[in-house]
Parts: sequence; structure tokens; C-alpha cells
Amino acid sequence: MSQLLTNAAEFTVSEIAQAVKRTVEDEFGHVRVRGEISGFRGQHSSGHAYFTLKDDAASIDAVVWKGNYARLAFKPEEGLEVIATGRLTTFPRSSKYQIVIENIEPAGAGALMALLEERRKKLLAEGLFARERKRPLPYLPKVIGVITSPTGAVIRDILHRLDDRFPSHVLVWPVRVQGDTCAPEVVNAIEGFNALLPEGPIPRPDLLIVARGGGSIEDLWGFNEEAVVRAVAGSEIPVITAVGHETDTTLVDYASDMRAPTPTAAAEASVPVRAELIAYVDDQGLRQRQAMRRELSSLKDRLRAAGAGLPRPADLVSTQRQSLDLASSQLSGALRHFVQARRIRFSNLAASVQPRLVRQRHVELGERLEALGRRRTAGLLTTIDRARLTFAPRARQLPQAAATALERKQTALARLLPRLSDQPLRAELRHAQGRLSPIGARLDAAAMQTAQARRVQWEQLGKLLETLSYRNVLARGYALVQDEAGQIVTSQAATRPGDTLKLSFADGEVGVVVAGAPAAKRKPARSGPDDGSQESLF
Repeated sequence: MSQLLTNAAEFTVSEIAQAVKRTVEDEFGHVRVRGEISGFRGQHSSGHAYFTLKDDAASIDAVVWKGNYARLAFKPEEGLEVIATGRLTTFPRSSKYQIVIENIEPAGAGALMALLEERRKKLLAEGLFARERKRPLPYLPKVIGVITSPTGAVIRDILHRLDDRFPSHVLVWPVRVQGDTCAPEVVNAIEGFNALLPEGPIPRPDLLIVARGGGSIEDLWGFNEEAVVRAVAGSEIPVITAVGHETDTTLVDYASDMRAPTPTAAAEASVPVRAELIAYVDDQGLRQRQAMRRELSSLKDRLRAAGAGLPRPADLVSTQRQSLDLASSQLSGALRHFVQARRIRFSNLAASVQPRLVRQRHVELGERLEALGRRRTAGLLTTIDRARLTFAPRARQLPQAAATALERKQTALARLLPRLSDQPLRAELRHAQGRLSPIGARLDAAAMQTAQARRVQWEQLGKLLETLSYRNVLARGYALVQDEAGQIVTSQAATRPGDTLKLSFADGEVGVVVAGAPAAKRKPARSGPDDGSQESLF
């Protein structure tokens, strides 16, 4: 079979695809397509949205790029009939044509109402419209926040009505009340008012009013957006909505804490009438004063009736007054009797307490204290003498003994070294002798230090002995009396005429002979009292 010859040009698949793409885009550069959304599953991970527009006979793929999707006033939803505005193009890789959508709007009021009803059911199922979530409005708000257009008649009506009823501090957050930016601006205003601090430079409102005038469903559609409804439902500040006229209803009216038919009605619901409050307070004050007068009058009557049944004050104290008079009349006699009894008792005790007994007890205690002092001095002297006798010889012998022992060690080593033939042993002995010499020096130093410490200790004890010695007392003019046996004589009763005594003075001793009559012996004290004497109280 022979090959068929032709003059037709050859094209690649890419060239055909690009030619078709240019043809479609040139012919259908900007179109509006009406159809039902099908296969919408939300935004892709890239941020783009892909779905299909269809009618009863055909379908076309649609795509909304990420940047355009964020600016859409109406978001695509499954099953919603819309009018999409965009441009036609092709996707050469799969040989399909598609529409790149730039704007979407519902296809008529019926579609808007269907979308509105579907959204209402969704939010109702979430509980955003529940009556339990609605909070009571503050009775008298200090600050009122108004979210509306700053140039319309709505803000003037609200301010005028508030000024008539109860002048209040009003904060206006200007927003667009229709169009593509209406919903995000209203959401930002609600969240901005809630973010204010109660004690901040801008006071936080106690009540919010979201308001705008009437309009078509398309004009009011910004207040049907899900974001606005959720912002109103999540506001910590109570919200009054007044969107449109009395017959207009938006989804924010279901989520707000109160729906007002008009902006003026919202202002009336937010504050009470000041004149009515003043009249009410005056009326309550008058009723309170009248009630107090009636209560005081009743209490006076009750007090008067109770006082009529009480006895006279003079009768109540008459018995106590009589008892007081009787006690005062007996007081002087009782005092005299008490003083007389005390005087007799003191006179009996004075006879048994005499100065002579007190002096006698004082002398006895003095003698006992002096005897204890002598015993302490004698014991201290004995202890010091024993220590001196014990340590003095040893201290004198210690340096000589240490030197002798060291000399003996050295002599023994010197004798032993010549006899040793082993050179390492001699080196070890010399090493030991070198180590022994410092030890001997340290022993000499320690012995000298110990002897010096003992010498200082003995000197201190000697000084203490001299301080406590009786010879210091003798230096002040006293004398020590001893008998022939060397015993100390402490009283006159221990001597007899003709006895030889020795008197020790500070500068020497002398012998004396007792002369004169012997001293009368002291009579022993009698156990029982007799005339002119008393028993010792001690």
C-alpha cells in the first residue's frame, strides 16, 4: 500500500493545546456563568478551591485561586446556585477547559434565602441561638459602645435618644455596614471592644449596640455572615442588635442578647429614663422616711407602756442604800478592833525577837565563815607544795635525761658502724642516724619548752601562794599565835597563865609567857528559857 501524500502542516500536541488555550481565552475573556456548585470539599491544602458548576445538561470545572477566595463576599457551598464571574481557560495537561472564578454571588433572592435558612439551621444546631446563653443587660451602663457607620442617620438617632433619656459616655467604632468588608470590620469592632481593659486609658464598654438602617437582603447580608454571628455570640460584653427595620431579621439578631426593632429602640433599651429614676428615688426616700416615722412612733408607744409597769428607781435602790448605811456605821468599829488585835499580836512577837540574839547569830556565822577560809587557804597551800615537790625534781632531770639518752644512742650507733661490712646496711644506718638527729633536736626543744611551761606554771602558783599567804596579813599589823607544840591559838580560853607562846610577825618571831588569871569558861546555853533570856530564833 503506497503512502498518502499531503501538504497539511504537522503540529505537536503542545502546539495544539496552546492554540486552543489562546482561542478560548480570546473568545471568552470575561464571562458570567450561572450554575449549581457540585463537588465542593472546601479549600485545598494550597489554599485554592476546586469544584464544578453544572446545570441539567452540562458541567464545567471551576477553580478559585487562594488570593481571590479570601476576598469573596459569598463563599462557595455545596448545592448552592450561584452566578460566577471569571474567565475561561484550558488546562492543557488534561485537555479540559475551566473557568477561573473572580467573584461569586447567589443566583437570586431565593438562593439567598435558602443559604440563609441553611446557615441558620447550622448555627442553631451548635447552640449559638440558645436562650440560656443570653445574658441580662446592665441596668445603668457607664459606657456604651456603638458599632455602626459614623456618617449615617443611625448614630445621630442613637446619640439623640441617649441624651434625652439618660446622658451616657458613648464610644463609636466606625464600620462599613454593607459590602465585602462589612463582616470583617464588624468582627474586628466586637473583638476590639472586648479586648479593652476595664481600667485602661480607653474605658471598656458595659454594653454594645450593633446597628444599621434598613435595606435589601443583599445590603444586610454582611450581618448574616457566620463570622459576625460567632463574634456576637462569643462577646463577653452584652450585645443589642438593631439591624434594618422592624420587619428585617438577620442571623445576628438570634445570637445577640437582645434584638431591637430600630436603632432608636436599641438606645431606649440600653438606659432608663433619668427623670423617672429621679422621681422613683424621691418616692422611695419619702416612703422610707414615713416608714421610719411610723416605726419610731410605735417604739415610743411600746417604751411608754413598758415603763409604766416598772417600779420607781428609788424603790429599786432603797434596800441596797439601807445595807450601805449599816455597813458604813459598822466600819469604823471594825477597823478599831482590827488595829487593836494587830497591835497585841505585834507586841507578843516583839518580846521574842531581841537584838542580842541577832548579834549572837551573826557572830556564829562569821566564825564559821572564817574557819572555812582558813581551811581553804591551808588546803591550797598543801596542794601547791605537793605539786612543787612532785614536778620540780622531774623538771630538773628531764633535759639531762633526754641529752643522756640521745648521747647513748649516738655512741651505740658509732660503735656499731665500724663493725658492719655491708655497705647498704651502713648507708641505711647513716640514713637512720640522719633522721634521728632532727628528732633528737626536736626532743631537746620539746623538753625545754615543757620545762619552761612548768616553770611559768610554778611561778604563777608561787605568786598565788604569796597572795593567799597569811604573811601578807601579818604585814598589815597582825600576829600569828602558836603554842609550844606549834598549834595555832585562836582564842583566849586555850591559854593558861605561865604558858609559853610564840608570836610570828611579818619581820620575825618572839616568845612570850602568858600572865594573869585564866579566862572564865563560857557557860553552856540552857535548853529552856529562864528569866531575862530568850531562845535563839536560829
